[in-house]
Amino acid sequence: MNYGSSSRAPGFVNRTARRPFEFGRTHVVKPKGRHQATIVWLHGLGDNGASWSQLLETLPLPNIKWICPTAIQPDLWLLSWIPFALPVRFDVGELSEDGSDDVEGMDVSAAHVANLLSTEPADIKLGVGGFSMGAATALYSATCCIYGKYGNGSQYPVHISAVIGLSGWLPCSRGLKSKVEVSQEATRRAAVLPILLCHGRADDVVPYKHGEKSAEVLRSAGYRNLCFRSYNGLGHYTLPEEMDDVCKWLTARLGVATSRN
Repeated sequence: MNYGSSSRAPGFVNRTARRPFEFGRTHVVKPKGRHQATIVWLHGLGDNGASWSQLLETLPLPNIKWICPTAIQPDLWLLSWIPFALPVRFDVGELSEDGSDDVEGMDVSAAHVANLLSTEPADIKLGVGGFSMGAATALYSATCCIYGKYGNGSQYPVHISAVIGLSGWLPCSRGLKSKVEVSQEATRRAAVLPILLCHGRADDVVPYKHGEKSAEVLRSAGYRNLCFRSYNGLGHYTLPEEMDDVCKWLTARLGVATSRN
């Protein structure tokens, strides 16, 4: 099932907005069985929601609804080396601890995810995942959920039960531990939130060291329920073994049923 109107991120106070952010077509994969969970899945550079929806529809997870948004070409303050449409609305920076954090762009992307999840039934478990820059947004959404607010201080409105990041990295990681430790509730949330990170050792776009470092930073900040998996020979793409691990992890963490293809 697809629906095709572009949308802004409603209900989000963008206090320092340079101009409105808009998103493109969103593709929805309906659950084939009893609806138990909904996961927003975010694509990476040069990709779109349609291609990921086609892959996710083949997974043996009949009780999960997948929402795959597409972000449209921005009118760019982003990296000059990006040669194609940028699907997630923030600057990748230098992928280093010294790089600048585009908190505004991250907030808007995370708000769009939250808005997509906010209309789901109250008894449905919610999750967010993604690949590459989509994984960065998923991890940033996780930190917003833990803090209970976005980077600009606006309230984060949904409870996330699972986070998946493939071939990505943790953005806005400065002071992560201190932000968690200022609140007992944030410390408790961080300790129990299930996170799965997967990364190929041959990734030449987002090097393996960034995925490994992201896992280390999260763990040191109190995110104890984190699983990090590495794959020898895997570049900046996914493969069946990795997606099988995703399915097994989701089945265990969300308690959803599986089916055979």
